[in-house]
Amino acid sequence: MSGPRANGEFPRLDPRWIAGLCLLALLLCSLFVASAQTGVPPESQSIAAALIKWLPLVFSGFLFNLLVSVLSMALGTAAGVMLGLGLISERTALRTACAGAMQFFRNAPWLVLLFYAMFLIPFKIALLGESIPFPDWIKAVIGLALPVMANVAEIVRGGIVSIPLGQWQSARSLAFTRSQILWLIIIPQAVKRMIPPWMNLYAILTMATPLISIVGVQDGLTMTRSALVAEGRPELFLPMYLVLLAMFFAYCYPIALGTSVLERRVETQG
Repeated sequence: MSGPRANGEFPRLDPRWIAGLCLLALLLCSLFVASAQTGVPPESQSIAAALIKWLPLVFSGFLFNLLVSVLSMALGTAAGVMLGLGLISERTALRTACAGAMQFFRNAPWLVLLFYAMFLIPFKIALLGESIPFPDWIKAVIGLALPVMANVAEIVRGGIVSIPLGQWQSARSLAFTRSQILWLIIIPQAVKRMIPPWMNLYAILTMATPLISIVGVQDGLTMTRSALVAEGRPELFLPMYLVLLAMFFAYCYPIALGTSVLERRVETQG
């Protein structure tokens, strides 16, 4: 039911919704202003026509950004889960090694790791006497998966240690082994707490994928730059980049909203 509440207070709006609507309005206003900078209607129409002309190319590059983000997240999550389990190991040597790896990759700049992956991984792999090229985009996936791995490891460790110690003690009193306690009791409860930060990490990773254009991978930013070079019109710079920005915003903002909803649900359930 809309309108003021019984106590005279108005319903509160989610600040994320307000910020998102404001940013979307800013993008639309900026696009309108950039289109009107020429001062004559025919030129303004040609800007809109140019955007429509190059939209499929920019969108195809954006889809490649999403492909890289999904693959990097999948690879980083798989490696991060193993690394996170190592962080809670009872073996001191394993726990120390995993902690060192986690801290190193978590605190290293993503772009630097991307460059290392591009130049340290061989360009060709010899397999059964055949020389198989190793594509740059796969190297980019590996490079982005490294910081994701470290952050997922910390999410896994934090989710597991957030479960009350009484759960472990109760399970031990029922003669469960440590492995059974971990996989049958602790992790199923911890997964609910891991999902919101995991989703937030994926949104951050998606917004970081344009970094691959710096190392020569053809993505949405590269396609946008190519379209601008082909047109050779300075007035298209702002509208064209705003189109790409709007694509990322339209994809990542719902993830941020879903993350906040899940966080509130986890807090409510305890």
